[in-house]
Amino acid sequence: MSVIGKTRRKRKDKWGNRMALIGITFVVFSLAVTVTIKGTSLKGREREYAIRLENLEAQVDKEKERAKKLEDYRVYVQTKQYIEEVAKQKLGLVKPDEILLKPSQRQ
Repeated sequence: MSVIGKTRRKRKDKWGNRMALIGITFVVFSLAVTVTIKGTSLKGREREYAIRLENLEAQVDKEKERAKKLEDYRVYVQTKQYIEEVAKQKLGLVKPDEILLKPSQRQ
């Protein structure tokens, strides 16, 4: 081989090494950009899920409070006071010792 052939081979090898280095750099850069973009979208989702979780926890608290009120109402409905109240209001019943006074109708 001549000196010119070796020089061409070295140039060709240098060019090939540069192209490989450029290719690897491009791949690494592309991966870095992709990871950054995906990371940003995941952080956005995380914020959305955190807000959603807070809303759901608030709903659970409201439902627990509502369940407590319903339980209190269920206990109240079973009392004698409630039964008398309903009998007076809806059925118009009175106790034997009560006197009903009806307003006179004037025209």
